[in-house]
Amino acid sequence: MGQDLPACPVALVVEDDTAVRDLAAAVLEETDLDVIACESAEAAISVLERADLTVALLFADVRLPGRMDGISLARTVESRWPEVRVVVTSGYDEGRNADLPSNAVFMQKPWRAFDVLVQAEHATDAARAA
Repeated sequence: MGQDLPACPVALVVEDDTAVRDLAAAVLEETDLDVIACESAEAAISVLERADLTVALLFADVRLPGRMDGISLARTVESRWPEVRVVVTSGYDEGRNADLPSNAVFMQKPWRAFDVLVQAEHATDAARAA
């Protein structure tokens, strides 16, 4: 059976903790965005490179498995897909927030579902205006 293509812009959740990834995806499924979840930045890049998708929101943790962390992912998205709204989260104060691109939003864990929904609304509005 083939996978249905998302008809709406996509929220891309990148989180290595399965429970947190599932929670973020569940919150974002309450929006007008379709949701794709993955556990690494490399997997997220593969999704972003798909021509059949329009990613409107990247919601990523700082700490990710693999060679690229969430901050590197945010910088890559800023340079290659500047129209994507980027939200980076962390439960640790690593002092790396200064390394975030200027257009990225930092959200401390534990984040509130309402704050995630507000960012999704901004991303949806921007995708519709494009």
